[in-house]
This record gives sequence, C-alpha cells and structure tokens, in this order.
Amino acid sequence: MTLRELSLPVKVLFSCFLITIGVGYLFAITYLYLMDLEPHTKHGDSVLESVILKFYGNRGTSKLEAALNGIMSVHITPSQKKEVFDWIRNGATESGFAAVQPIFLDTCAKCHSKESGMSIPPLTTYEEVTAYTQVDMGESFRSLVRVSHIHLFGMSFIFLLTGGIFVLSEVKLWWRALLVAIPFASIWMDIGSWWFTKLQPVFAYTVIIGGGLMGLALASQIFLSLYEMWLKKAHDEKVA
Repeated sequence: MTLRELSLPVKVLFSCFLITIGVGYLFAITYLYLMDLEPHTKHGDSVLESVILKFYGNRGTSKLEAALNGIMSVHITPSQKKEVFDWIRNGATESGFAAVQPIFLDTCAKCHSKESGMSIPPLTTYEEVTAYTQVDMGESFRSLVRVSHIHLFGMSFIFLLTGGIFVLSEVKLWWRALLVAIPFASIWMDIGSWWFTKLQPVFAYTVIIGGGLMGLALASQIFLSLYEMWLKKAHDEKVA
C-alpha cells in the first residue's frame, strides 16, 4: 500500500502528525537560537563561535566573567563589573564575598534566585556564585549526558514515526532508504560532536553540519509524504 492508497481518515491522521512535528521542529530551532546562539551573536560572535563557547567554553576566563562580559553585560555597570572581577582575581574568597554580594542581589537575583521560579542557576550565596568562578570549560559532562540521552530517545522516536510514514511513498527505493537513514546518521553526528567539541573545538563544524542534515531530512520526509497523500494523483492526472 502506498500513501496515495490510504483511506481518508489515515491520511488526515498522518498529515496532522507530520505538520505538528514540522512546526514543533521549527519552534525547537527557534528556542535553540534564542537561548544558546542569539545571546552570543548579538555581541559579534559567529554561529560557529557560539557553538564552541557552549560546548568547549572560553578557557581563558571563568564562566561568570565570560557572562558579565557577554550576554549579561547590559545588566551590570562597569564599576560593579570591576568589583566582581577584582574579587574573582583575588581568589574569590568567602571573606571578600560580602563586599560583592549586594551586586549579585541587586543585578542578578531578579532572575537568578530560587524565588524567581525560573529554571536558571541561582546566584545569591557564596556557594552558588563560586560554582561559576572556575575556568569556563563549557557544558559539564553531567549536562551532556542528560541532554544527550533525552535527544537520542526523543529524536529516534520522531524519525521512526516520520520515516514509517515516508517509506509508504512511491519515491525510488534507494532514495527512500537514504532519506530514512540520513536523520539517524545526523543524530549521531550532531550529538556525538557535542562530546568531541568539548575536547576539541574544531568539531563544532560537525555539530552544525549534523543539525543541518537533520533538518533537511525531516523536511524532505514531511513534504514528500504530504505531496503524495494529497497532490500527487491530481498532479499526475493533470500532466497526463
């Protein structure tokens, strides 16, 4: 059975699923850009540099300094920044924290506190702040493990379902096989490159390539499936 031969209810079900997945993927890409890339790109970093900063880090400085020089710079005055940096470079001692704590409470605690209800690290106590005064090594191994297993499970199920619909198309057999395999290869390339980029920043290129291939493969599966379900028969008849 091909996509053109499916009953109307099945076509509607498959189409609603494919369209929803496509829209969901666009929102995921937008969220990724706004949260991980746009804060860096608006300060002059390229997409490649933003990926490197996320996974490899900025190993010439601490995470706190990098943030205050970058995405958080608009929330702190130059004099406040100097006080914080002086404290960090003098060893980020607990005794010296009392002098800079008001800065964190005034400029950071609105978002970076447990009371804010936001899912971002709090920065109100000495222990919370000093966790970010170490050298910026990028994403932690714990964070990479958590995000990797979520994406591997989630994306695999998505491509199992979109691919399961697409294999019913009338596209040439080897093209179908290729478009079913590419998304999974892209997942391995993309997520695997997160780990390699943490060790060597040159692998940031494969993060971008893997993500691009994944998007193109998903778009191809969705559009070709929708075309064959709703337009191919009418198009063929018109050509004939």
